[in-house]
This record gives sequence, structure tokens and C-alpha cells, in this order.
Amino acid sequence: MENPQPTTHVHNKQEYPPMHTAEHLLNQTMVRMFGCKRSENAHIERKKSKISFILGQEPTPQQVEEIVMRMQELIKADLPVTYRLEPRSNLTAEQQRRLPEGTEGEVRMVRIGDYDDCPCIGLHVEHTAQIGTFVLLGTNWDEEKHSFRIRFKLEGADSGTWG
Repeated sequence: MENPQPTTHVHNKQEYPPMHTAEHLLNQTMVRMFGCKRSENAHIERKKSKISFILGQEPTPQQVEEIVMRMQELIKADLPVTYRLEPRSNLTAEQQRRLPEGTEGEVRMVRIGDYDDCPCIGLHVEHTAQIGTFVLLGTNWDEEKHSFRIRFKLEGADSGTWG
């Protein structure tokens, strides 16, 4: 499928597509499991990444295992990654709030199968099997901030074409 380009916002970062796509999956997994918002504190890099979520309480070890299991299942499901342009007015209030200041007109939406659908102008894999293996490096809980940080890396990512 064509890769629609956003009409108003210039992307100034070149992320690693497998890791960036894994970030999308992890965000949606946390939203579904814990009812939280998507992360606003993520450091996504080629070798390893970390992403934090505001939660009501620290996840149990079993819940952490469930996060990893769901990530592996989503990657193995080989979900397609597709794009479309959507008028800003069609976005939810939360999606609009997260857009860069000055974004107007159409916004590029990234859809991963029937699992995730959000505005994004970054590079992504064409399908989730290209992500490779999700490896949990560790987690941290900040009781004061109710912040749960996940550190992870990917192994065996496909070096295919990115969109």
C-alpha cells in the first residue's frame, strides 16, 4: 500500500522501523491490559529502548510475563502495517492532543492489523514479523510517580524495506 505523507508536519527523527513499530504494539498492549494512556515518555533506539506508562499500581510478575507473551504473539501474527490520511477533525480528542503544535489538515494514521491505529509520521516495518523477537531487559516501578518503565530490545529483526 502507498505510504501517504503528512501534509503539514516535518519529521525530524530517523528511528529504527522494527523498534518503532514494536513501540506501537507495546503502547496498545499496555492500553488494553491496564486501561492507561499511551506513553508520553519513550526513548526508542536501535539497540535497546525504554518506555514508561502511568499506571494505578505496579504490574505483577505474571502481568509482566503476559506483556511479553502478547508482544511475541503480535509479532508472530505477522500483522500488516498500513497507512492512510485522515482529516484532523476525525481524530479523537486524545489523538489530537498528542499531535505536534501547528499540525493542521490531514494526519497520517498508522494501522497495525486490527490491533493499533494512531497518528504517526515515523518509519515502520511492512508487517510485524519483521520486528524479530521482543526481549524484555527489565522493568522499574516508581511508586511516587506511579510510573512503570519497560526496557527492551529486539533480536533478529528483518532488514527489509520500511514505509
